Amino acid sequence: MFDFKVVADWLNELLNGLMPSWLATSIECVIVAVFLLAAYSLIAMAYIMYERWVCAWIQCRIGPRRVGPWGLLQVFADVLKILQKELITLWSTDKFLHKLAPYLVLIASMLTFACLPWGKGMQFIDFNIGVFFIIAVSSIGVLGILLAGWSSNSKYTLIGAMRSGAQMVSYELSCGLAVLTVVCLAGTMNVTELVEAQADGWFLFKGHVPAFIAFIIYIIAANAENNRGPFDLPEAEHELTAGYHTEYSGIHFGFFYLAEYLNLFIVSGIAALLFLGGWMPLHVPGLEGFNAVMDYIPSTLWFLGKAFFMTFIFMWIRWSFPRVRIDQMLALEWRYLMPIGLFNLVLMAVVVAFGWHF
Repeated sequence: MFDFKVVADWLNELLNGLMPSWLATSIECVIVAVFLLAAYSLIAMAYIMYERWVCAWIQCRIGPRRVGPWGLLQVFADVLKILQKELITLWSTDKFLHKLAPYLVLIASMLTFACLPWGKGMQFIDFNIGVFFIIAVSSIGVLGILLAGWSSNSKYTLIGAMRSGAQMVSYELSCGLAVLTVVCLAGTMNVTELVEAQADGWFLFKGHVPAFIAFIIYIIAANAENNRGPFDLPEAEHELTAGYHTEYSGIHFGFFYLAEYLNLFIVSGIAALLFLGGWMPLHVPGLEGFNAVMDYIPSTLWFLGKAFFMTFIFMWIRWSFPRVRIDQMLALEWRYLMPIGLFNLVLMAVVVAFGWHF
């Protein structure tokens, strides 16, 4: 399997041989930033089209087909249209916070996006507390949502923001417990080491019953934390018009829309990292020929394939279940998911201590 670290080391040596180290580092940072922005935008557009197709398939509809072959240019047309929209700021809003809020949501999304292991040796942010960093920076987004709702000076946006804040803060606990369960099994918070620890089997299969329970808890909690159906109460159209971003237009609304779909990819990528081996191929102990064939598939394709598979599960859930009430949503977290997650974390510690995992 090709290691992208070879390319990174070659580029680093080349730049350092041609210019001072500070200038080489600056150019490398610019290259990484450009790549991240390009990947961020392309994946967001791909996910918008992906959800439209999945939604149409589940609802027995045709879906977008008119703009371009198979409707592939529909997303580009939508992006061009939203870029041409006027940025409207109402006179009664807190103008500075109103403009700051979408950038906070976008920054939180991009920082988490940069931590994902795209392939072997292909990771932008990688240090010994990588999982802790992911949990920390992903929490910044709720600040942007609360600021958006409060600064818009509207009852609809304020109620939507408060709902979203309560929902995201609540379900972050269950997400964190599911993540800690896997960290307990792996014995490390380093993202690269988490992937390499699954070389002889993915944690979903190696971790016994606690890993499977953590996987189910993560799917439910991540869906709720992203404000996606059936937990999309912050954007309940029949109650709140569009929730916390009702008063936004143009590219500022586009930032919220962009971050929503990138957060879907992020939670799918984290699920692939923690439970499905990240970029690690499927290896079956004893089947060396099969394992050798799997190693020929590029690591980036493995990661993206797993992320898109997890995204399909999230979309399937969204378009299959009706919206729940706010009391049902909070009761699910505080009465069921969090106690089960705490018990499951203790159970995983016992499994690791006695070596009962595979």
